[in-house]
Amino acid sequence: MTAPATGPVRRRLTVRGTVQGVGFRPYVHRLAADLALAGFVSNTASGVVIEVEGPPDGVARFCDRLAEQPPPLAAVTAVGLEEVPATGATGSFSIRPSEHTPGRTQLPPDTATCADCLRELADPADRRHRHPFITCTHCGPRFTIATAMPYDRAVTTMAGFPMCPGCAREYGDPADRRFHAQPVACPDCGPRLRLVTAREDGHGDGAGHAARDTDALTAARALLAAGRIVAVKGVGGYHLACDATDPRAVATLRGRKERGGKAFAVMCADLATAERIAVLTGAERAALTGPRRPIVLLRRRSGADGPRLADEVCPGSPHVGVMLPYTPVHTLLFGLPGDPPGPRVLVMTSGNRSGEPIVTDDGEALTRLAGLADAWLAHDRPVASPCDDSLLRVRPDGTEQVLRRSRGYVPRPLSLAVPVRAALAMGGDLKNAPCVGEGDHAWFGPHIGDMGDLAALQAAGRVERQLLRLTGVTPALVAADRHPGYHSSRLARRRAAELRAPEPLFVQHHHAHIASAMAEHGLDGTTPVIGVAFDGTGYGDDGTVWGGEVLLADYAGYRRFARLAPAPLPGGDAGVANPCRLALARLWAAGLPWEPRLPSVTACNPEELAVLKRQLTRQVACVPTSSMGRLFDAVSSLAGVCQRAGYEAQAALELEAAAARAWARETAAYAFGFITGPGPLECDPAPLLRALLTDLRRGTPAPVLAARFHRGVARAVAEICRRARTATGLGTVALSGGVFANGLLEEECTALLAADGFTVLRHGEVPPNDGGLALGQLLVAAHRPPGHRPPTRAAR
Repeated sequence: MTAPATGPVRRRLTVRGTVQGVGFRPYVHRLAADLALAGFVSNTASGVVIEVEGPPDGVARFCDRLAEQPPPLAAVTAVGLEEVPATGATGSFSIRPSEHTPGRTQLPPDTATCADCLRELADPADRRHRHPFITCTHCGPRFTIATAMPYDRAVTTMAGFPMCPGCAREYGDPADRRFHAQPVACPDCGPRLRLVTAREDGHGDGAGHAARDTDALTAARALLAAGRIVAVKGVGGYHLACDATDPRAVATLRGRKERGGKAFAVMCADLATAERIAVLTGAERAALTGPRRPIVLLRRRSGADGPRLADEVCPGSPHVGVMLPYTPVHTLLFGLPGDPPGPRVLVMTSGNRSGEPIVTDDGEALTRLAGLADAWLAHDRPVASPCDDSLLRVRPDGTEQVLRRSRGYVPRPLSLAVPVRAALAMGGDLKNAPCVGEGDHAWFGPHIGDMGDLAALQAAGRVERQLLRLTGVTPALVAADRHPGYHSSRLARRRAAELRAPEPLFVQHHHAHIASAMAEHGLDGTTPVIGVAFDGTGYGDDGTVWGGEVLLADYAGYRRFARLAPAPLPGGDAGVANPCRLALARLWAAGLPWEPRLPSVTACNPEELAVLKRQLTRQVACVPTSSMGRLFDAVSSLAGVCQRAGYEAQAALELEAAAARAWARETAAYAFGFITGPGPLECDPAPLLRALLTDLRRGTPAPVLAARFHRGVARAVAEICRRARTATGLGTVALSGGVFANGLLEEECTALLAADGFTVLRHGEVPPNDGGLALGQLLVAAHRPPGHRPPTRAAR
């Protein structure tokens, strides 16, 4: 036997994971100093490299504590350990400059201001009292200031702010909380706030109308209290803010932004204020107050004695999107003790015009937000990458469903059960979010939004390039949606040429949805799943509009097992804004008459009805669609809930809100029919529509109609999955697509399927809507052999 070592030993550790930008090197330095060990720690492109030398028991304790007690924001995924020759070093441990070597590490997301920094912010005796950019190793911006890796101040947007002697002293003190905190700054050396007011023509004018620092915040609070609209620059871009309890201010913002009836998110000064406007569960409180600080969809509280939200904040919705302050600027905007009273709840909506990406550049903000804002509260720290607020809902069982994955989540990687080739996936044209992957990890970029204009396409290009820089992925292929008219698909061809990659691989929309759910749940794809993909629009293999699909799918391919029976989509995408027309097209497809007293008929004028009838009869501009999202729109119209949609999914959202009012007491369900034939099983809504019309003639209230429809869809899903299991033996169901952002439907489908013995895969951190599409594209593309091109048309 070899005798145990008694002299000094030296170990080299390579630590991988989220270990840069989280205070990992300072933590290692303090740990080594506590144990009187020598050596060094350094950032590399692969993670953090440590060499530690000392007595064997001390080195062993160091290794144990490193793995068991990492810093709060760190996420260690692997530790490589090797023995190296001892050098005789004693008692000297240092942080070395970063090593620029090949490899990849993980940058953490931006994190909300920590409790220690908030205490200092409010402490008149602290030198950072009221400093709008207070931060430390445990909080603050990371992704939105980083321009390259490995993560150091020189490759962040803080590079232009040289540290003052006080900050440099803290940065170099191993005992200080700001030891090697890259964004460290103070009032003497940090970024500066300024407030710019609008000229009479609505544009910003800094000449003679600007305030700075504390005066800028004081002026901004006063403007908000007076009912004005202020563009506020955060870590990932601008918000448009106004007093959420002031009906005139909210209506003005809604009108200027041309937002229609779409709900605004609000920011509450603190948790107590949030409790006064909404009903919170423990899981919702945890989501609100955690380091990510997303927008959380909450049930509105009625009859509260606290601040009353203006009706225009979220008209017709039982829910309100709430977030808490996550930067020092937000905290100061609500005021500290002793400040004049001001609004305790602010509308905080993305700083953009509807349909455009969030504004990040200060000069651009003065022009693109002209006419929307009365003033601009800006600062001189550049935003390296736009990053909108994340949005989620908490299910009754306490699990989270992310609906928009951005700030607080990006660029945290997702682990993959199967390795993928280095690739860039473009996502879709709505709720666009790109994704890159290589090996066993995938990284989403931040939410970009709809790809309908040049600004969005340019923003997408910047986000993709930033994502590739920070992850170190060099794509060998590009994947995109198969829809030939998508802007994202056309952009994919240009990106492939720029990257010198082969022609893009185009992935069927609903296959990508199901693959996304499979990937999130760690499936390796060796066994197919029953994939229920319900959404509004997706380009089908037969050239029609799909969206009510049940697929037997793995990563390599799929078969269409069932579909919603198709109906004409009059006017194509333009018709989606008119649920009343969709309802009448559904009745026409089902052979049901347009009774004069139907809400959908009375919503149309005689000329509109005549044109629609000719369209349907002659099949002019009437693409067939199997979309479940369009059926929700049609039923919303038939029930008298929504006839004209001012924003995406308005009719379906209002139908869900109506159903919720009757859900607890209404257990009946409308029944679909099923048609078998040589193609996929057809789920026929004609029987459901007949039953709904019968109830409508009896005067049945809209909430009851809506609840019976929701339960009917869920029972149809359960029946189709049972038939698929009988035919194939498969027992796992994946629910994906934007329709499953509907909480009532998702919960009911899950309950019915689980009771029948199915394993149900639901989205959590990856959105069920098109915001999660790119992950599925990535996995499908990785499983296609090089050179493979699927046919553009396939049998139904």
